[in-house]
Amino acid sequence: MAFELTSDSFHHEGKIPRKHTCEGGDQSPPLSWTGVPDGTKSLVLIVDDPDAPDPAAPRMTWVHWVVYNLSPTTSELPAGMDDGALPAGARSGKNNWGRTGYGGPCPPIGRHRYFHKLYALDTVLPDLGPATKEVLEAKMANHVLAQATLMGTYQKGDR
Repeated sequence: MAFELTSDSFHHEGKIPRKHTCEGGDQSPPLSWTGVPDGTKSLVLIVDDPDAPDPAAPRMTWVHWVVYNLSPTTSELPAGMDDGALPAGARSGKNNWGRTGYGGPCPPIGRHRYFHKLYALDTVLPDLGPATKEVLEAKMANHVLAQATLMGTYQKGDR
């Protein structure tokens, strides 16, 4: 079975509903996954936007959500997940707003792509506190067994 990440709120390459953005309730979308590879010790979720600030002239990748040390027996994160409700053992990293937790799409111009990436690791990471995406990627190096990606799009004014 393939390692796959899905959402009940949007399909791969589909529009992310307003309720998951800064124009709506800014609640995280429900995410679920299947096909976690044998030997997986932990999962890492990174949600980012490579189109910031303008898809016609991107200058950076904006990080929206970082969660690490999810148990491999966990198969979903419900909508509206906050730091206090993360599954036992999971840790929240820091997004580009300088805080932990989910920060939804809020593009200043144009339609942006939002990549929800789930990594299966052959290790449990040490407690890194509210680590950034860059710190996590460095610690994950040489430990990634598989990656599942779900991409959604959003442009301000979408309904």
